[in-house]
Amino acid sequence: MGKRIFYFLLTNVLVLLTIGIIFSILPIGNYIGNDGQIQFGTLLIFSAVIGFTGSFISLGMSRWMAKKMMGVKVIDPNGPMNEYERAVVEKVHRLSRAAGLMHMPEVGIYHSPEVNAFATGPSKKRSLVAVSTGLLQEMDDDAVEGVIAHEVAHIANGDMVTMTLLQGIVNTFVVFLSRIVAFAVSRFVKEELAPIVHFIAIIVFQIAFSILGSIVVYAYSRHREYHADRGGADLAGKDKMRHALESLKAYTSRIKGEDDTSIATLKINNKRKSSIFSTHPDLDERIKRLA
Repeated sequence: MGKRIFYFLLTNVLVLLTIGIIFSILPIGNYIGNDGQIQFGTLLIFSAVIGFTGSFISLGMSRWMAKKMMGVKVIDPNGPMNEYERAVVEKVHRLSRAAGLMHMPEVGIYHSPEVNAFATGPSKKRSLVAVSTGLLQEMDDDAVEGVIAHEVAHIANGDMVTMTLLQGIVNTFVVFLSRIVAFAVSRFVKEELAPIVHFIAIIVFQIAFSILGSIVVYAYSRHREYHADRGGADLAGKDKMRHALESLKAYTSRIKGEDDTSIATLKINNKRKSSIFSTHPDLDERIKRLA
């Protein structure tokens, strides 16, 4: 899988593992009955608590993580700004008002030659729209507006919250299944080694099932891009949104080599061929559906 969604999934997996280990060490969340068998109802509740706690912690960290990982410089709308910064802030605020947002997103720029942008944040009140310097240098004004409209549509659609709920469900099944399989594995070793094998197996299978579960997250991310394209077309106009996608296509056709971008789930541009591990559909298909 590419690095674009790497930090999002890594944060969730690490948070999930940390909570799971703490719950396993402390005398809480015991789902093994006195008869030595799994109590599935108790385990399901235990898994849901860990799963949704992990996803909501990841949501709360999303804006902070994006700023740190991407080196985003947040623009103060009331402070001194250069020409590029003023233009980006004006577009984000104008399109946000058109989308009916009551609270303006934070606006940022990050230094990167890539042509890209992303939106993130735990809620519509605490969101962030950031664009790359490469986007501002490579694209014309109409294309930039189309890209920003796409990102504002992500916020207006509440995509981060929906992603969190989906991730919570995936996490619940990851925790649930990993502990069932780990319990089964521990039955095949000596009794004195069973607790250690069970603990290690939980970690191993939780990571493995998290990777499999990410396929569901990727699928939702691709589905969501079509809605954000349509939302961007409503905000900026279909011509500008289509022009933005066509400009991205022209740019990606010139780019070769490894994709070194991150914060995948809300970036507009996916350079690689679409697959089950892609966060974005093919640009050709996005342009076709927008027509």
